[in-house]
Amino acid sequence: MYRQSELDQATFKKSYAVLEKSLRDGKQLTRTELASALEKAGILAAGVRLAYIIMSAELDGLLISGARRGKQFTYALLEERVPPVKALHRDEALAEMVKRYFITRGPATLADFAWWSGLTMADAKKGIEMVKSGLVSEKLNNQEYWFSDSKPPKKETSPQAFLLPNYDEYFIGLKDRSAIGELARKANIPEYESALIGHVIVLHGQIVGGWKRTLGKKEVLVETSLITKLGKAEKGLIAEAAERFGRFLELPVSLIHKEHNNEQRKTRSL
Repeated sequence: MYRQSELDQATFKKSYAVLEKSLRDGKQLTRTELASALEKAGILAAGVRLAYIIMSAELDGLLISGARRGKQFTYALLEERVPPVKALHRDEALAEMVKRYFITRGPATLADFAWWSGLTMADAKKGIEMVKSGLVSEKLNNQEYWFSDSKPPKKETSPQAFLLPNYDEYFIGLKDRSAIGELARKANIPEYESALIGHVIVLHGQIVGGWKRTLGKKEVLVETSLITKLGKAEKGLIAEAAERFGRFLELPVSLIHKEHNNEQRKTRSL
């Protein structure tokens, strides 16, 4: 994609110099403002080409997200916005990444970690050996799961529903998502069913469908695509999640439920 966009190392180097100069001394600029600065320096920066320039600068540790300016996102220099940290050798960094992954996302397997991190299974095995004294493991269905050794007291929690965004760690953090896809499996819903791609709805810990939102000037429309039949109380929990979303956007919400078989469709204004 870099080649198709005519981006090479010389272009990136020149772009980085422009971005660094534009953001120096605590400045935080929008993507449009950065594009303007690049254009003034003779660098074509529009559409996907601009996206790749900014993405590359983020991956190389030059840029980071800045503060919101109204509804607009901004960018800042990483070295000015984030306090300096101790540099880690590769093995130290590997151990820290493995430990953090399993503490925050466990129970999970080494295959889950390798898929999530992009590292090899050899790295995963090496990392777990370095930190396993601080973790607990259990075997289930011939799979070994690792997780934090802390065991907080179990508390009874009220049922909840969540409208999760695309790439939420609840499901994207694991390669094997069978534990949260039991309802979909029972309903014979394919793994890549359109209702499960993108934003998903989680109810009682299980994926029950997908959702999308359409922003208007006076309200936000939330449409669900359910993969299983839900009762009135369960749909009420999804309505509460939609209300929370509306409060975040400071907009009233209209909610539409759509069954997977398209037989039922209900609209409710919140």
